[in-house]
Amino acid sequence: MLRIFESTARHLSFTRAADEMFLTQSAISKQIKALEDQLGRSLFIRLNRGLALTPVGDSYWREIAPLMAALERATERVADCGSVTRLTLHVFATLGERWLLDRFPSFAASHPEIEVRFTAMLSSDGTKQSEIDGDFRFGNGSWPGQAADYLFGREMLLVGSPTLLKRHGGLQTPFDVLRYPWLQHFQVPHAWDELIESIPDLAVAAKSGPVPQASMYEFYNVLIRAAVTGLGLALVPCVWVKDELASGALVNPLRVGVTSKYGYYFAVPEHKVELSAISEFRAWLLREAGQTQSELLGLPGRDTG
Repeated sequence: MLRIFESTARHLSFTRAADEMFLTQSAISKQIKALEDQLGRSLFIRLNRGLALTPVGDSYWREIAPLMAALERATERVADCGSVTRLTLHVFATLGERWLLDRFPSFAASHPEIEVRFTAMLSSDGTKQSEIDGDFRFGNGSWPGQAADYLFGREMLLVGSPTLLKRHGGLQTPFDVLRYPWLQHFQVPHAWDELIESIPDLAVAAKSGPVPQASMYEFYNVLIRAAVTGLGLALVPCVWVKDELASGALVNPLRVGVTSKYGYYFAVPEHKVELSAISEFRAWLLREAGQTQSELLGLPGRDTG
């Protein structure tokens, strides 16, 4: 039951916890309800799109997570795992497709002694959480029991398709943003608020009148596709729209963006940080991420934040 709680608290999603634990969403929900009944306290707030931890739930998770990690370390020591020559890594579909896999051959060529297996975060491929050596995550970089390195993704740009801009009369001033439909990733619910607050005159206008209701998307690949087809303006990490900006499929006519509190990280269980294969992969990954950040500096609006 505690493993189910830890997984649900980490993902803030019954669905993702169910995928990770290889149970049904209903089973996860029932187990959480049973734990709440046992404790006599509510641990989660049920939202329309996902979950949020109550203060009690957040405190409980922060105490439970290190203990669960300690149990996994003890199990691995008893099993005599030895040195790692095979790495199993969780990776987001968007990050894998748009960034990692194009670069990975250079690591594979320079480290033939390290076998790397990629598994999707939401897959049911039989991989247990305890078998994961590294995890590409989206968040604020703070996860109990994990050493997390920031890669990229905090820098977000306001983009739209030329077709959408023509249909709505263009974007001449920030005030025009209020006339458009908005697209938003569900894990960055405050991105539009942060953008508005970064432009004082726009913040005043937004407080005095209605603002668009954002359409929510779970995956950036889908959100970007929606923006390209003209469904609305989007706030997207600039790393994911470099090609669309270069081709003209998306534009940033106001040259504005915002720096989010959330980004992409590579997280490693603290007890695995010193393993040689992990160290080699982290060093390579951070070099690639640093190069990517340098390449993004010239994008319109990239220096806004």
